[in-house]
Amino acid sequence: MFTIEHDFDATIITLIDEGGPALREDITIRAADDRVSVVQFDPDSQTEVVVTLSLSQLRDLAAALDLPEGSYRLVRKAQ
Repeated sequence: MFTIEHDFDATIITLIDEGGPALREDITIRAADDRVSVVQFDPDSQTEVVVTLSLSQLRDLAAALDLPEGSYRLVRKAQ
């Protein structure tokens, strides 16, 4: 399950784990104009863990999910 909210400066997506007996904490994704942050509460340390990706890193991640093992460089086409 997930929710989507639109703030004035970002889109916020919350992923809610509904699978299996070992449920994980919710994940919040905040997409701004120049970056995407992924936040998850860590119950062991009682803190939020934040990972921030540039839009270039996010594009690479999206492409990597569909590629076999190897080293790649994405080249953007001129528009």
